[in-house]
Parts: sequence; C-alpha cells; structure tokens
Amino acid sequence: MPTDLLLVTIAKALVELAALFILGQGALYVLAGRNRESNLFYQLLKTLTRPVYRLVRLATPKVVLDRHIPIVAFVLLFWLWVFLTIAKITLCVGYGDLCKPKDEQAAASSATRFAAAGGAPAPRL
Repeated sequence: MPTDLLLVTIAKALVELAALFILGQGALYVLAGRNRESNLFYQLLKTLTRPVYRLVRLATPKVVLDRHIPIVAFVLLFWLWVFLTIAKITLCVGYGDLCKPKDEQAAASSATRFAAAGGAPAPRL
C-alpha cells in the first residue's frame, strides 16, 4: 500500500474513533444522569476525548463556551472525516486496484488470466 494512502487511511480511522468516543461520552452523559462522574466508562471516555477537546479549545476563540467544546469538536471531526474520505477516494481512483480488497484483486486477476488463455471474456467489475 502506498504511503500516502496508508497515512490518509490511518488519519481517517483515528478521526472516526475520536468521533465515536465523543458520541459515546454524550450518550453516557444522558443515560448516567447525575451519577456520570462516578461511572467508570464515562470517566474512560472523558480521558480518551480530553486531547481532542484541548486541541479544539486551542483552535477556537475564547467566545466559545467550554460546555460547547464537545459539539464544536464533533462538528470539526465530521468535516475532517469528509475531507479525508474525499482524499482517500481521490487516491483510490489514482491507484486503481490497490484499494480493492485482496479477494477482489485475486478474483479479477484470475479472471483476466482465464480470458487471456482463451476462456470466456473476463467479467467487468
């Protein structure tokens, strides 16, 4: 796998993971109620989302209230995910078969070899 495609894929996975942590923390915020600070899983998600919240706090003006930082972080992660998805699609269009799963690559290459040996034409995928 080319390095640029690998880096975009890793970055996209990390953004997805951070967004899921924020969603999980939000869900526990609602479900756990007043006891959320004593909830082990809420504390774990709070620890995992802290770096994202700090980065967003540094990037946003002081006018943005601290209680709005999780919402701003989720929105920024969403748009970063959209950008990384477009970047990955663009790279995959350029690399062609490298973005297909291994089993599809093997099936396409065996069908091409069969057609080259005089068999039926290879199916178009």
